[in-house]
Formats: sequence, C-alpha cells, structure tokens
Amino acid sequence: MIGSVLRTGMRSAMRTQARYASKLAGVQMGPADPILGLSVAFQKDDFKEKVNLGVGAYRDDAGKPFVLKCVRTAEERVGSQFNHEYAGITGLPGFVSGAQTLLLGDNSPALKENRVSSSQCISGTGALRVAAEFLSRHYPFSGEKAVYVPKPTWGNHHPIFKDAGYKVHEYTYYNADNCGLNLEGMLKGLREAPNGSIIMLHACAHNPTGVDPTEEEWKQIAAVVKEKNHYPFFDAAYQGFASGSPEKDAFAVQYFIEQGHEMVITQSFAKNFGLYGQRIGAVHFVTASEEEKARVDSQLKIVIRPMYSNPPVHGARLVQTIFEDPELMAQWRGEVAVMADRIIAMRTALKNELLSLGSTRDWSHIEKQIGMFCFTGLTKEQCQRMIDEFHVYLTANGRISMAGITTGNVAYVANAIHQCTK
Repeated sequence: MIGSVLRTGMRSAMRTQARYASKLAGVQMGPADPILGLSVAFQKDDFKEKVNLGVGAYRDDAGKPFVLKCVRTAEERVGSQFNHEYAGITGLPGFVSGAQTLLLGDNSPALKENRVSSSQCISGTGALRVAAEFLSRHYPFSGEKAVYVPKPTWGNHHPIFKDAGYKVHEYTYYNADNCGLNLEGMLKGLREAPNGSIIMLHACAHNPTGVDPTEEEWKQIAAVVKEKNHYPFFDAAYQGFASGSPEKDAFAVQYFIEQGHEMVITQSFAKNFGLYGQRIGAVHFVTASEEEKARVDSQLKIVIRPMYSNPPVHGARLVQTIFEDPELMAQWRGEVAVMADRIIAMRTALKNELLSLGSTRDWSHIEKQIGMFCFTGLTKEQCQRMIDEFHVYLTANGRISMAGITTGNVAYVANAIHQCTK
C-alpha cells in the first residue's frame, strides 16, 4: 500500500514537473566570444609580465586607456547645459553633418548634390546592422540574398549579416605567403561574384590583417566593382587612426564616389575619438539623386524605429562640439596623429627587437601593415604557446593589437614570438 502511494505520488510529481518545465530548457550553451574570452583569461592570470594583445582598444605607452584632451574640453563645454530629451530617429543633425564631411570630404560631389542619406547609429556595429537590414529589405537581389566579404574579415561581420538573413560568401584578400594583399586573387573573386553583388570593403586599417591596398590598387578594385555593377559596402572604423591623416585614410571611399559609385558606408568614432563606451557611429547611403535620397531617408527611419528607436546623445554632443570648433578639430587631428604614430613606432620597435634576437624570419610585414592590428603569421599552435608559456594573449589566428605593445613590454613580446617561431 505504501509503495503504491509513493509510486502514484512520484508519477504525479513527474506530470507536474513536465507541465511546468522551463520554456527555455532547450537553450544550448553558446561559445564564448574569442576576443572577450581572452580578456577574461587575461584578468585571471596573476603573472606579473602578462600582456594582452587581443582587444582592439588604444592604450598609451603606459598601457592605460587614453582620453583625448579635445574630448575632455568638449565634456567641460557640454557639462550640464543640455537636458536628456530624446534625439530624433536619425540622431543629432550637427553630428551627422560633421560625420559626413569628415568621411566624404569638403568638396564631395555627393554632398554638394544633396544625395547622401545619413543617420547617427550605435557605433560601427550598430551602423553595420542598420545598413544590413536596410539592404535586406530594399536591395534588388537578382538571386540569393548574399554579401561578399574579404577572407579574413572582422569576426562580427559574419553574424551581423547572417542575423539580417544573408548568405555570406568570402573573396580572396590575404596572401599568407608574404603577409600582404593578394590583389590578383581579390580581383578574380570580385569578377567571379554575380553582377550586382554587395561587396564588403574595409576603408582603411583592415581588421584583422592590417593589410590595405595602395591607392593604385584601390583604383583597380574600383574599376572591377564598376565593371561588375557591384554595390560597395565600406566599413570605415579607423579613419585617421591608421595613417594619422583622416584625408589619406578616406581615399578609397572618396575615390569610389568620384568614380560615380553608389554605396553605403558605416562609420565608427570609437577608436579615432576614444569614445568606445559612448557607442557613436553613423551610416551613409550615397544615392543616385536628391529625390532618391529622400526616399531612402524615409525608409531608414522605418528600419531604425523598431530596432532601437533613436541613438544616445552625450557622445554625439561631444563629437559635434569638436566638429564645430576649428581649434578643437586641429587638436583632434594632432591627437589622432599621436595615436597613429605611437602604433607605427611600436611596429618598428617590434620588428627591430625580433631581428636583434637573431630571428631569421622575414618580419617586414609588421611595418608594412597598418592600423591597430598586425597579422603576425603565427600558427594556431604557436599562438597557444604564446599564451601558455609566456602569458602573451592573442587570438588564435595570429592577430595582435599593436596598441597593447609598449616600450616597456616590446622586448618581452618579441622574445616570446622569437621563442615560439624559431
């Protein structure tokens, strides 16, 4: 009798448990983000000489976060003079106008003809997601909904486009033999893509390789894109930060516009203004006419409204304040050049340290590459050894953030690389 009662109770409990089982019980554990996971491991490491070369955020020569003086001045000016009302769906007009001019140039034919539809977005990532969603709804795909990205590209490009419903294809970009650009393979890939394809391009400081086309190579790329009637999708995350010159870093975008390309460009102010946490960015659609621009404006708002409604204002006010003051803009140009120059100097220092250690490998690519990242050419096994034996944290594809190298640790990093590659 007791056993029967217990069995009945157990069955009743099981039925109750099944009835009230968690609706999210089927959620699988997702993989850790490879970059953020590195940071977590780095923080837990108590080794005194540990070095984090994984995260793409600028650090000064003491390894500390760097706040631009022009931004500090802008913060003092903005102070408490503003309320905290909503911005419009497309953000602060003064910020958007300044962002357009910085990227497209004072004499941009597209701006003069009033055919650029722009919006403030939630940094570069948000701008990419907005642009991807807009094109997903409105681009005239002749076949599958697809985008072509360089191989390799920034790790977040793939999930951004996949979440917007695209099939993501890759075209050849990197030459592993010389750690440089495979121009022939790239042009071949662009020619083989179906006519009218969306082509992702990095405006400057290609992430993760640090390998950029020369101006002459960009001209060849632009010609093939036009020949195939492709639609350029530029990601401009590092303007000014790559070479130290905002104009030089905008060459590709401005040249494509001069050649009559319609396109979309996403823009970030995280790196070049040091406003990582403020999430300030923009998206710009270069259209065929002023009338088309007005229609794109209307649909861009329809994409953004249910996504996040409108962007944050504080960081945009800081950038707008700098845009509108010639002295602050001059100061910003000087400070962004300082950041770029420090990274360039660390490239030379790292290469020279490797040579002084007697390394027989060709490390010239360290200096030839540009921007925050360097594609070292280290194998996955060598990268793991860097972490395990030397406590130097980098991604498994051999990418290092040059911003994490300082005069104080460059010799240690060089020795670790040498030991793992000799």
